[in-house]
Formats: sequence, C-alpha cells, structure tokens
Amino acid sequence: MRIAMIGSGYVGLVSGACFSEFGVTVSCVDKDADKIERLRRGQIPIYEPGLEQLVANNAGAGRLTFTTDLKAAVAGADAVFIAVGTPSRRGDGHADLSYVFAAAAEIAEALAEAPAGSRTIVVTKSTVPVGTGRRVERILQRALPQGGFEVASNPEFLREGSAIQDFMRPDRVVIGTDSEHAREVMRALYRPLYLLETPIVFTAIETAELIKYAANAFLATKITFINEVADLCEAVGADVGDVARGIGLDGRIGRKFLHAGPGFGGSCFPKDCQALVRTAAEAEAPLSIVETVLNVNDSRKRRMADRIAAICGGDVAGKTLAVLGLTFKPNTDDMRDSPSLAILPPLVEAGATIRAFDPEGMAEAQKLMPQLTYCADAYDTMQGADALVLITEWNAFRALDLGRVKELLRTPVVIDLRNIYKPDEMIAAGLAYHSIGRPSRPPAAKPAGLRAIG
Repeated sequence: MRIAMIGSGYVGLVSGACFSEFGVTVSCVDKDADKIERLRRGQIPIYEPGLEQLVANNAGAGRLTFTTDLKAAVAGADAVFIAVGTPSRRGDGHADLSYVFAAAAEIAEALAEAPAGSRTIVVTKSTVPVGTGRRVERILQRALPQGGFEVASNPEFLREGSAIQDFMRPDRVVIGTDSEHAREVMRALYRPLYLLETPIVFTAIETAELIKYAANAFLATKITFINEVADLCEAVGADVGDVARGIGLDGRIGRKFLHAGPGFGGSCFPKDCQALVRTAAEAEAPLSIVETVLNVNDSRKRRMADRIAAICGGDVAGKTLAVLGLTFKPNTDDMRDSPSLAILPPLVEAGATIRAFDPEGMAEAQKLMPQLTYCADAYDTMQGADALVLITEWNAFRALDLGRVKELLRTPVVIDLRNIYKPDEMIAAGLAYHSIGRPSRPPAAKPAGLRAIG
C-alpha cells in the first residue's frame, strides 16, 4: 500500500515512520524545504527515543521518503493523511484549523488529476474539533464533484517520549468514517495491529473526533484531581503517594496519571481542553469540569513559584537556584506549556539567579527563557546554589549522588516538584527536603503491615 502523510511534524513524522515499519510505502510531505532536506540527510528535527533509527532503517529500505511536492506524493496513494498543526487560535482558544483546510484544498487539487475510477481515502490525523471532518469533506466535494474520495478520522494517541511504542502497541485504534471502502483500506493499513488483537474501534467521523478530545480532557482531569488531593494531604499530614496507590488499585480508577506535580503542560492537554471547552460552549452544552481543570492547572503552575520562594525564606532576591528539568515531561525536547515557563520567569523577576540543566530541552528553553544560566550537567547547576529545584522527572535525575549534592549546595535544600525521591533518604543525606503532598520528614517509625479484616 502507499500513503502520503501531509505534515512532517511530531505526529506526521512518527506516524509515517511507523507505517513504513509496517511495510507501507510512505511519502512525508512538508512545505518547509529545509526540514525536508534535513530529514533526507537523516537529521531528525525533534527528540523522540528510537525515532532516528526507525527513520534511517525505513528510508534506507526505500519505504519512507520526504518531499515538498504534495501533488506527486498524493498521486496513486491509497490514503492521504492530514497531520498538520492545530495550535490554539489567539484570542479565543479555538483550535486553529487553517492548516488543515489549506491541506485539504491542496489534496483536492492533486486528486482532480487522478485517473477516473480511483478512490482515495483522505484521513484527518491531526487533533481537530467535532465537525472538522465534515468541513474537509465539503472542501473536497466542491473541488471534486465527481467524487473519487472518501473521508475518515483517525486520531492519534501518541505520548511524547513513548510515541513509537504507543503506535506499535496501542490500547486501541479509532477510525471514524461512513464509508465501507474507507474501513477496508484503514483496516488493511493497520493489519499488523489487528493481528496482535488490538481493538479497532469504528465509529462515525464526529464520534472519532470527540473521542480524542474526551480522552485528553479526562486524563488532564485525573492529573488535576490528584494535584488538589496533594494540597489536602499537605494540610492534614497525609501522603499523596499512598493515596494515589490506594485509589489507583481500584480497577474503576486505574493507577495511570495519578502522579502529583506542578501541573500539566505539553502540546496536547492545554490546547485540547481549551478547544473542547469552546466547542461545548458553541453547542450550548458547557463542560464545567473541564473549564475548572484548566483554571486550576494554570493557577497551580503559577503558585509553584510562590512555593519555592516560601521555602527559601519568603524572598529569593539575591539567591541562586539550581533547576533540573525544563521540558514539560521527560524524553522529549518539547517546551510547549511546560510548567517551567510559569515557574522560573517570576523567580528571576523577583531577583533570583537560576542555573538550569535539561538533557534535551535547553536549545528551545534558551529561546523562551534567555534570562536563565544554562549549565553543562546536573551538578554544574548546584555549585553555590541556595536550593535545588526538580521540575522534570528525567531518569538522569533519579539517582543523584546525594552526598555530592549536599557538598555543592550552599544551603542543603531540595525542592522536588515531581516526588522523585523518598523523604527518609533525603533527610538521611542531610538535606532539607520538600516535595508535593507528602510530609517533609519520614515518620518516626514505619507502621506495621495491615492485616486483612474478616
């Protein structure tokens, strides 16, 4: 089979590379000629574990190519995927669909030259609000009144940092279409997953579009819920880690996304929740829970700067803070809506000097926060610092030499916004340890194990 992937950003590049690994011939298209040239040379514009090798293997085998020529890529393709960006529109929070509709118009122009009798599936892979697929269909119908196309929605559920695994071993594949022919083509594309008994969920286009937004909003809600519970834990002396485990073992709730922290960020949750809220308002079916999640999360990220200042004695003027982790999550170089962007600039404005390190995100962080001092490694940040702040839970930060940490810091204070460490081991190392939703010091004695009752 042959497909064209319109857009070679995060979703398009990962999806295209993974489809080619399935044996599909994939042509990735992008208007950015420099990006395409770099991809042809094997230079990957984003950091995603395993992606560079996957691209090299399949490009070398001839299954994966890169081009700026949309018309050539579309010619003879069984399916054309729209995988362009849908950022939040300035001013109102709606998803900006201009790139999606521009891509649809160009695809229509290319399909107008297709041989009579051909039927191409045009698939929205981008995250789009309900109704977008129908608008894409109308764009195609105006240009192609004779037909020759089918429309489908195939939302992605890729987590940055584990995207290849998510594509190759997904929880489910969602495909929205009214066409039986489109179902057959999409089923054939995903045949390797079907053989692994991956659930393939076929729905209407509108339902598929809403599944994506509803999934992200629900996960954002879980994160925000446990963050608020963490605040309560601090107030009453409970441990949010134990609370999360206790409720997460309930099969109706599940353990994932119950990790307290400074608030969610990234390219998906903030903008997708915002777009869903706008769509619901227009449909006169407001989603008050999701609106509250957004407000609470924004407020939480801003409050983290106050929390750090309070731990540092209420004033950070003239103090040096060592910061580990800048990206919104580990295993990515993505800085979009990262908590660090809400936490660190206010501290600098308050007079703090910030020495920061991130394994992959510093190039992008320097563009967004040039006022920080960027260091060579984790320990380089700590020299003479008044406190160490952990913002992103990279594996490289999970096994620091605590003796060295204490030796390098001017004041042995560690503020762990991701609960990477255990309070007792930090106290034993002579560090004043502050985390999220947990007592700062361990209990005097570990409680005996609980016996089952009855």
